[in-house]
Amino acid sequence: MASTKSFLKAIQDRRTIYQLNKEAPISDKEITALVKEAILHVPSSFNSQSARLVVLLNDEHDKFWDLTLDILKAIVPEDQFASTAGRIGGFKAAYGSILFFEDPEPVNALEKQFPIYAHHFPTWSEHTSAMHQFALWVALEAEGFGANLQHYNPIVDTKVQAEWKIPAEWKLRAQLVFGGKAGEAGEKAFKPVEGERLFVHGAKA
Repeated sequence: MASTKSFLKAIQDRRTIYQLNKEAPISDKEITALVKEAILHVPSSFNSQSARLVVLLNDEHDKFWDLTLDILKAIVPEDQFASTAGRIGGFKAAYGSILFFEDPEPVNALEKQFPIYAHHFPTWSEHTSAMHQFALWVALEAEGFGANLQHYNPIVDTKVQAEWKIPAEWKLRAQLVFGGKAGEAGEKAFKPVEGERLFVHGAKA
């Protein structure tokens, strides 16, 4: 992992890119190391460490999207399936996927340990997953990958967990598809910030 791009620049450059290919700017070993760093250092509420990440590369990535297409074939109307198949084919054309799960066991333990906050912990678990998703999306961008975030859960959960021997109690939250950039993102429109989305009080000149 030799990126010299600043964190803020990587955030600015992070975009949803659907045109991806199987070219990888870093090795599988480096991808794995990057994901490990995210698991170690992305925060979680009360240090729950509830995120569980499954990295699918090469043939395993292809298998995931083939499985997803098989599941969708049974539920998507026939006249809409060609469009669905094209979309799934675009994801399969990428290099890899990261599956973001949350393990409810540490969350449930915190609910019992801190009953006054119990109703918050499921929401905070979602925050934990979202932070992992964002951190890795930005980190992959910094290394030269393009990516897009998908949500084919819960329709794929059971078969995915059986195929990759993932505990049934884990909750799949998102799938980050990444690969070489075969296209660029479209223009991004920004809503006004100051006075509508940003409010600063007490700043010194």
